[in-house]
Amino acid sequence: MTFSSKSKYLFLAFCLLPTFLLFLIFTVYPMLGGLYYSFFEWSGTSANKTFIGLDNYIRLWNDSIIKKAIINDFFFVFVKVIGIMTLALFFAVALTQLKIKEAPFYRIVFFFPNIMSVVVIGILWQFIYDPNMGIVNSLLNQVGLTEWARPWLGDKTWVLPSIAIPAIWAGIGLFMLLIMGGISNVPKSLYEAADIDGASEWQQFWHITVPLVWPQIKTSILYIIITSLNGSFVLVQVMTGGGPGSASEVMGTYLYQRAFEDFQFGYGAAIGVLILVVSLITVLVSQFILKKEKVEY
Repeated sequence: MTFSSKSKYLFLAFCLLPTFLLFLIFTVYPMLGGLYYSFFEWSGTSANKTFIGLDNYIRLWNDSIIKKAIINDFFFVFVKVIGIMTLALFFAVALTQLKIKEAPFYRIVFFFPNIMSVVVIGILWQFIYDPNMGIVNSLLNQVGLTEWARPWLGDKTWVLPSIAIPAIWAGIGLFMLLIMGGISNVPKSLYEAADIDGASEWQQFWHITVPLVWPQIKTSILYIIITSLNGSFVLVQVMTGGGPGSASEVMGTYLYQRAFEDFQFGYGAAIGVLILVVSLITVLVSQFILKKEKVEY
């Protein structure tokens, strides 16, 4: 049975139309709506909106807290990319290259945090960091390092690293499996030839494994960047709410506070536009930096 070109295009359009409509309704429309509301002073609950032009953006430019929030967001981006990719690569190589009988079990263990709700993860680590009953301070006290114990989520110096640790812990499994899939497709003959040539395991890792799984590594890094700029909000909101003070404030938590707690919906919309712009620029710059010719074998 054959189809004409017109029939094929109609069939493809029929299949893609529902997805395209959902994309317009749930992605494009909210983005345009956010841009529209950012030019108004609006509580979000009243029918009355006052057009104020670029005043929200001028206010945003002069807002010291949003500048701190942007810095905190990029702190999470940097720490998560380094932490997650280092550990994901290490465990992916260990579970594929080393003959570990329990490898399937460890895959499940590492992936388990990915199926947990971010809210659950935040609450779990709140208990871990609890200054009175938490595991961290209890262990420090037991080994005689009482002076190291502190209210981790209430300390302005340590709050960001304290939130970054569960963020890294929760992200290792997914990217480890992605990289393991890439490593499993690398021909064993390349490693055998490298062994014959006298290459060490470290040299094999840098000159065979990394170049051939670079597409998976690049995809992982970009995904971490996107989810960090847009998704750090949930973990921060659950664990600290942006505190103490504004020490752990990120753009998402600041948007939530201004729009849904202070009812400054227009200003919150402007922050949302800022998040979109910062995310797009960061991803484009990252793609340029990570650009690398494909290695074939």
